Amino acid sequence: MWIRHVVTGLVALMFGVTHAADDGMVTVPAGEFIMGSDKKEDTQTRKEFGNVKPWYLDEHPQHKEKLAAFKIDRYETSNAQYREFVVKEQHAPPNAWVDSGYILSLKMDKVTPLPVEQLRNLATKVFHLDVDTTKMDKDQLLKAIKDRLAYMDTLPVTYVTWFDADGYCKWTGKRLPTEAEWEKAARGAGGNEFPWGNEWAAAKANTGDESWDDGVAPVGSYKTDKSPFDVYDMAGNVSEWVSDWYKPYANSDYKSDDFGTKFKVIRGAAWGREGHYAIHLFQRGAYRFDLSPDSSHADLGFRCASDVSPAKNAAKAP
Repeated sequence: MWIRHVVTGLVALMFGVTHAADDGMVTVPAGEFIMGSDKKEDTQTRKEFGNVKPWYLDEHPQHKEKLAAFKIDRYETSNAQYREFVVKEQHAPPNAWVDSGYILSLKMDKVTPLPVEQLRNLATKVFHLDVDTTKMDKDQLLKAIKDRLAYMDTLPVTYVTWFDADGYCKWTGKRLPTEAEWEKAARGAGGNEFPWGNEWAAAKANTGDESWDDGVAPVGSYKTDKSPFDVYDMAGNVSEWVSDWYKPYANSDYKSDDFGTKFKVIRGAAWGREGHYAIHLFQRGAYRFDLSPDSSHADLGFRCASDVSPAKNAAKAP
């Protein structure tokens, strides 16, 4: 039931607000970090799990990358944040907002005057509220609908294409993170296997084994899914678009027909990407996946990044 998660969602939202003074972003300092891996795949196991894409090979070779300082959003972009973009830029909302009822957050002036019976239909057939609407008056129904919409505000936006994500980030004065920036923010300079360390531990991230009615959890709900740079939800919740085309790393000997300028990289695992595999390959910070930039999915979202001005870097130098 979504109601049992409302408090968690609101707490997560408030938790984000406590960092409002730093504009909701984390500064990742300049320097080297470990990127990629030299892991070898178990072909037989891969076949057993039905995974077509070879494991690990596009992560080769493990290497050191040096990046300038950059900033990255502490949390995944939320529905509420994306809604502001939709309203102010008249950008097309995700089609899924119609099915979920979230589209009504843009039209509450049309919802409020509705008669009780229509509100009951909305509550049960659109929002699927687990309440007995026959015993609720108009004020109670409106409150329940508004509470549901407020909860949905805190969820990461999904069903967005790469172009949608790129457009939103540019609108905010930011950009999508590069693949290298995303990986450094997730793994830390030392190249952790997972954001929290090198050992898998159940329930540290929203990987699909958790019981969230929407699949996704409110951004920042998993305080344990936190990277060394205090960036959240990089092992679970939703996978995330980054700016890069899917290409091999320098000095890689792996060949793939997918390499080139056909597919964009997505990073991070998601609540719907674990499924029957029952493995944690996807939650690893080095894991890469590729999709057509016009793709959109229930477990795919994004976060933004930005440069750090030279003046600010100089001010922080000893």
